[in-house]
Amino acid sequence: MSELYIKNPLIEQRADPWIYKHVDGYYYFTGSVPEYDRIVLRRSTTIQGLADSQEATIWRKHESGLMSANIWAPELHYIDGKWYVYYAAAHTSETRDGLFDHRMFVLENEAANPLDGEWVEKGQVITRWESFALDATTFEHRGNRYYVWAQKDPAIPGNSNLYISLMENAWTLTGEQVCISIPEYEWEKIGYLVNEGAAVLKRNGRIYMTYSASATDHNYAMGLLTADEDSDLLNPDSWMKSPSPVFATSEANGQYGPGHNSFTVSEDGSQDILVYHARSYKEIVGDPLYDPNRHTRVQIFQWTEDGMPDFGVPRADSDLASRS
Repeated sequence: MSELYIKNPLIEQRADPWIYKHVDGYYYFTGSVPEYDRIVLRRSTTIQGLADSQEATIWRKHESGLMSANIWAPELHYIDGKWYVYYAAAHTSETRDGLFDHRMFVLENEAANPLDGEWVEKGQVITRWESFALDATTFEHRGNRYYVWAQKDPAIPGNSNLYISLMENAWTLTGEQVCISIPEYEWEKIGYLVNEGAAVLKRNGRIYMTYSASATDHNYAMGLLTADEDSDLLNPDSWMKSPSPVFATSEANGQYGPGHNSFTVSEDGSQDILVYHARSYKEIVGDPLYDPNRHTRVQIFQWTEDGMPDFGVPRADSDLASRS
């Protein structure tokens, strides 16, 4: 097993980080920018190289109407030979201010390198309700493609729950849309009743789905859902929720509000890596959403003897951040 050295924070002022290692040998990165006005991409043959690689703006918000404010949490996926970016955007008008008025949208690019070519708007992903919706991700399992997202159910209290659906294509849902998690434990309901930011990892005969909960300050933390790989993923009973957070603030290490994660692997593929954002201070002036210092961080994680992920605690910032 090779040694891996990565400086934390890896990329400053990039929240909701997404790192994907493609078959071309490149790591691709995207995340929310503090201005919430555009979608950016960068790539490198190493994770550490993402810190200094040139960043390209691939799309900017509209001047008004749909997709005109608060561009949040883009994710880059490669599906059936094309690149797709899933993102949330709000609607502004004379009567709508755009905050917590998000819907989910998709961009498509046929180029081999997603930093080249043309990004085409595929439109809004239509769900059961026309309500606050964001943080979409997608994964394939046994020939089926699934879409997982966070949305407000207008009929029940709370800000967002997690839903899953099959996909007809990369921008269209089909069949039943099922709720698989709502904020129920106290640690999920601090400030806001939130389940959001799902990320999927398939290992050891199981489907693991991390998510983030509570307000985006130091209370933000990651939870875990687990399903057997042979189960019906559209059955809510297939998903078991861990009662406690699996990754949370570490006062000792000066890491606050870790969450909205993704997963990748080391260059040689031997080590699993957790990608997340966190702040290096607890006290925030004003609304946490407008504090720009949720930085992208990464760390290796391990597996327990019974096959469960063990994320440990967020490690302290350092010049030499990760070694095993």
